[in-house]
Amino acid sequence: MKLLLLILTSFIFCFFFLLHGLNLYRTRRLPPGPLGFPIIGSLLELGPKPHESLAKLAHKHGPFMTIKLGTITSVIASTPDAAKDVLQRNDGACSGRTMPDVATALDHPEAGILWMPPDETWRAIRKALNIYLTNPKKLHSNMAIRHNVVQGALDFLRESARKRSVVDVGKLVFSVSLNQMSNTFISQNVINYNDSNSVERFKMAMDTVKKTHGKFNITDMFPLLKPFDPQNLRRQMKMAHHLFDDVVEVALRERRKHRELKMQRYGDMLDSLLDYSQENKDKFSLIHVKSLIVDSFLAGADTSPRTTSWAMTEMLFNPDVYSRVRKEVSEVVGEDGKVHEAKILDLPYLHAVIKETMRLHPPIPLLAPHKTMKEVKLGDFIIPTNTQILVNAWAVARDPNYWENPSVFMPGRFLGNKVDYKGQHFQFIPFGSGRRMCPGTPLAHRMVSLMVASFVYHFDWNLHHKVDMDGNLDLSTQFIATPIHCLNSCR
Repeated sequence: MKLLLLILTSFIFCFFFLLHGLNLYRTRRLPPGPLGFPIIGSLLELGPKPHESLAKLAHKHGPFMTIKLGTITSVIASTPDAAKDVLQRNDGACSGRTMPDVATALDHPEAGILWMPPDETWRAIRKALNIYLTNPKKLHSNMAIRHNVVQGALDFLRESARKRSVVDVGKLVFSVSLNQMSNTFISQNVINYNDSNSVERFKMAMDTVKKTHGKFNITDMFPLLKPFDPQNLRRQMKMAHHLFDDVVEVALRERRKHRELKMQRYGDMLDSLLDYSQENKDKFSLIHVKSLIVDSFLAGADTSPRTTSWAMTEMLFNPDVYSRVRKEVSEVVGEDGKVHEAKILDLPYLHAVIKETMRLHPPIPLLAPHKTMKEVKLGDFIIPTNTQILVNAWAVARDPNYWENPSVFMPGRFLGNKVDYKGQHFQFIPFGSGRRMCPGTPLAHRMVSLMVASFVYHFDWNLHHKVDMDGNLDLSTQFIATPIHCLNSCR
């Protein structure tokens, strides 16, 4: 009798528990999604290319989809209108962040602009970036820096062409991008193009940072495992990040000593940030100065090289496009035979090629995770506070309702229309939109344009071996699986 009573009580408890869960689900009205498996959720459905897997699931479940990965429930936005709902209509409510476990390996992860909440400090950092880095006047005044760095790369390419050497374009554009950022911020080259060990060391560190940030970390899905770091990702991140951290630490220490001795100022971004820190000590400390420079190095040396490499590759597979870009650039080259940034900013076909490259190969296929800061209505659904929101920029940019032949490289689609990547056209959001949009977008646009135009104008290129155009992807980054090696000859 006691056993029967115990069984009956357990049955009633389970029934009401399930009923409560069902009522909670109905009350919150979360979007539909795959059922998944106990404990692990839908992890097995993602595969090696999560952006594609999530896009396929969205075809079945809708523009908003709920997916459970371990103990974490996420809502995925997969269409332009769904992205607009998250990034514009409910920008404030969806502007929170959840810091991934791997980021906690850094000395001051809370000072990084990517993961901090949109508070006073975050606003102060965004203001500093706008004043000293990305406003049109500052971008114009720093053009000479970008020209000098690209000129160094062209000299290296000419020497390689003379020797008939094979050039790894991926490593080269990484070096150019990192040197452009380091010269802008601390007035020095970080990488010597002729020092293969230097290039390899920084490139490996950058790749490690991307992979550790991008890999699905089991500790994010099962927080109880955080003390054990079972995939060893925190240690890898710490070691790789310290290479960039040490460069900035040395520069910061030397610059502060210069200021104490009242030596001549460099007039670069570091000087400006130190001034800004003195004026805003309560919001912008030296820790924030250092974190901002390191973050800028990592961001600038990641997205710009990938876009440049993809653009060069797509043009080599589309010779007519390559020839048209070269012809357009040639028409504005000055008497000195150099490609000038100011003259290429308004070249429609060059920028159509860059836009189409970012549409097909978005720098961040799954935008950095957002988090709801309060209960919010997205579409017809009610999303609870502290829910992770993922925007699938790759799926958005291939939506057949907005793009004809969305899987085909067709730069001409961007001619004669106003669609751009500044966050106002939600069918094309490679850098995101709203208050969490990438703040370095104007600088990245100029860096990529100058590199592509210079490489195309000054050299003839041929692929040295077969390239995997399908590419490879981890959670946050897309990159070419086979490095692009090209035989080049001077023009």
